[in-house]
Amino acid sequence: MAVRVMLADDALLFREGLARLMGEAGFEVTGQCGDAERLLILARSHRPDVAVVDIRMPPTYTSEGLDAARRLRAEHPGLGVLLLSQYVETHHAMTLVRDACAATGGAGYLLKDRVTRLSELAEAVRRVAAGECVVDPGLVSRLVSRPRSSTVLEELTGRESQVLALMAEGRSNSAIARNMGLSHKTVEAYVRNVFDRLGLALSEDDNRRVLAVLAYLRAS
Repeated sequence: MAVRVMLADDALLFREGLARLMGEAGFEVTGQCGDAERLLILARSHRPDVAVVDIRMPPTYTSEGLDAARRLRAEHPGLGVLLLSQYVETHHAMTLVRDACAATGGAGYLLKDRVTRLSELAEAVRRVAAGECVVDPGLVSRLVSRPRSSTVLEELTGRESQVLALMAEGRSNSAIARNMGLSHKTVEAYVRNVFDRLGLALSEDDNRRVLAVLAYLRAS
């Protein structure tokens, strides 16, 4: 069955274009709206698998989309939420990822520039629908390259730094192995090394792993 997607963005042309792209990628668009309150109403009646939501919506254009996403996840356990943003908003991304670790259902954060790349957008929606956590590579790159007072990251080898960046995007060990052309066992060893060096506890929960890595990167 096609993944059922609901779209919430106040920009009509962007929303219509996104709906067309979603349809071309094989998703079923169950509803569209331009404000957070309407999103909550539609979600109760249409029961989508994933809600794709702009962070900034009327009336104040601050965090209405994020607030609505958090309410949706509370009201509909298992619902995936993919947040879209025009800008890199670290605080909002971190809030979503932290919430994802305390609930069922996938969660994600993408920059709107990524939406024009249909394959990347479709992959993100499918991963969120499958319960995974997705973080825009642009946000990860910005966090990793940011000047920091801590020297802990400097202790990582080049391979370990690559693994850390891919973990922060929400990639599983298998996905990292494919991306880097390594064996699964080798990646597992790198992951253990990264967590050991950063002083982070290992977890079988991929969402908690992403939370731990991003929390470290943001706080450093």
